[in-house]
Amino acid sequence: MKKQINNSDQQSSPRKTRRSFLQSTGSAVAAGGFLAGSNLIITGTKASGAIEGANDRVRIAVAGLNGRGQSHIAGWMGAPNVEISYVADPSGRALAKGMAGVKKRAEGKMTTQAVDDIRKALDDPTLDAISIATPNHWHSLMTIWGAQAGKAVYVEKPMSHDIAEGRVAVAAQKKYGVVIQHGTQRRSSAGIAGLHQALKTGKLPRLKISYGYCCKPRSGIGFKSVGDPPADLNWEHWKGPAVIDGYHANYVPYNWHWFWPTGNGDLNNQGTHQLDVARWAIDDDQTHPTRTMAIGGRFQWDDQGQTPNTMFSMAEYPNGQMVFFDVRNVNYKDYKRQVYNQYYLEDGSVITGENHYSILRPGAKKAEPLKVEPGDVTPGGNFNSFIAAVRAQDPSMANGNVTDAHYGCVLGHIMNNSYRLGQEVPFSATATDFGGNADAVEHFGRLHRIMEDGVGVSANEAKYNLGPMLSFNAETERFEGERAEEANRLLKDPNNAGYEVPTVDAV
Repeated sequence: MKKQINNSDQQSSPRKTRRSFLQSTGSAVAAGGFLAGSNLIITGTKASGAIEGANDRVRIAVAGLNGRGQSHIAGWMGAPNVEISYVADPSGRALAKGMAGVKKRAEGKMTTQAVDDIRKALDDPTLDAISIATPNHWHSLMTIWGAQAGKAVYVEKPMSHDIAEGRVAVAAQKKYGVVIQHGTQRRSSAGIAGLHQALKTGKLPRLKISYGYCCKPRSGIGFKSVGDPPADLNWEHWKGPAVIDGYHANYVPYNWHWFWPTGNGDLNNQGTHQLDVARWAIDDDQTHPTRTMAIGGRFQWDDQGQTPNTMFSMAEYPNGQMVFFDVRNVNYKDYKRQVYNQYYLEDGSVITGENHYSILRPGAKKAEPLKVEPGDVTPGGNFNSFIAAVRAQDPSMANGNVTDAHYGCVLGHIMNNSYRLGQEVPFSATATDFGGNADAVEHFGRLHRIMEDGVGVSANEAKYNLGPMLSFNAETERFEGERAEEANRLLKDPNNAGYEVPTVDAV
């Protein structure tokens, strides 16, 4: 894709809107209202490139080459006329792995450069986009750097590691007008979009509780001693913005998820997908919840991980709608895996599923299939929809735009913040009344029975960590009231010199 010369006095307008794209592709997806918050997405500012047509080659740099990074490589190379121009990682081993993945799929048809710092790729004027699959603590800073360089950004979930930096990423999109898409693949599901549109337009009874589950079996990570990093790892650059005392082998390549300076636990790891779906179902005029509370613990593993492997969280929005969320990672005999969403409606009905749904109506003994019309998404799945948005220079086409990404991530952050401010209480189903919320008491009781009867956690040996009920101001994005001073200290992580996340007014 050719780039236009930046001109701060001019703004280009997108040549293809989301709706016209849907029509021109002959998609059967019904065109409807845009996603909540999409009115804040800025399009066609001075950093936008010129559009030459849908056949233009899109050149991408992939940052972070373990695990999910390999999926990014496969996804971009499966998209028509997309070239991976760079792979970036501070680990020499991961760089070699990334180059091997490109070579295997490219069959000599493209030239790819390996760099240890994404900034070396951002300096290339022919680069169109970056694809971020790094640890969480890097997501916002790289997103901001990408926007400042005029590049489109595909960023894995969660887009932010803390509340403050997510707002800066939103500001960067607003200022530079680039496409930013969140790696929450369910945003590309017309089935999920259709159910949520039905809930919001009155075709179904009004939503009361939007429930997400991240219950997948995991194991403990043991203990690793602090020592020297591998010779092929640029440890200072791997840390980047994260302030960490010293290297140990539980950070690289995956278990960083379970430490607060680098990860967000499974609530904002796998759970980001189900959290985002849960928030997506809330009425469009709602942004952030105003009250939240969490309780849980890290049971049985006896390892050096910091984040909970079991947690129940609740959040209440200004309109009275609520999000509940379960994390349950401790494995046991007859473990029931649950990675999906449920919807509790005001008439007593319960909807369960993902893309295909069943509904248990009040008084019914068994659920029945629920058919919904497909909703409005840009077709092609997350990867191809992103490419379409880049070619059209239309951020509103992104399935999972920067504003929705921010709202969904903050929901998880404030739940985690309540947990992090918690105190030990007895391991009991009656550990808290959740501020008088009977629904929360009931659902926490279900999780507790699983931990007690299924996992075998003993009240004589274990304690819950009970977080406070935190009040959150949706406009200022700060905590208020009881425990606010402590909670506001968690709004922004400290950063290392040279890797500072800028403030909103400095982006």
